[in-house]
Amino acid sequence: MITSTRRVSPDKSEVRIAFSLDSTQDRNDVAELSPNFPDLEQRLQPVPPCTALRESVHVYREHCKMAREFHQVKHDIAMLEERKRKLLAELVEDDQVAIEIARLEEEFDLLT
Repeated sequence: MITSTRRVSPDKSEVRIAFSLDSTQDRNDVAELSPNFPDLEQRLQPVPPCTALRESVHVYREHCKMAREFHQVKHDIAMLEERKRKLLAELVEDDQVAIEIARLEEEFDLLT
């Protein structure tokens, strides 16, 4: 852990900065997050990172984020396709009703 305290200007209070080059927080987060993405092909599944490398953990998190977004988009597409199917069914039903109304109007005109 590296800690540094500096005074930015005489009238400001001290600023303390602390950071670590070996963050165990990243490792703990990755260990807790072993997500499963069943809708992804096996070759597209996020590969667990090398926790000793910060870049590897970052890439893993980005990959998981993209996989979640992909899952959400797939879900949205499925919902929209279902909505489209229902609307098409309603359209067919409305067309049938319109044809029946036209037939009844013709029959009414003939009778009157």
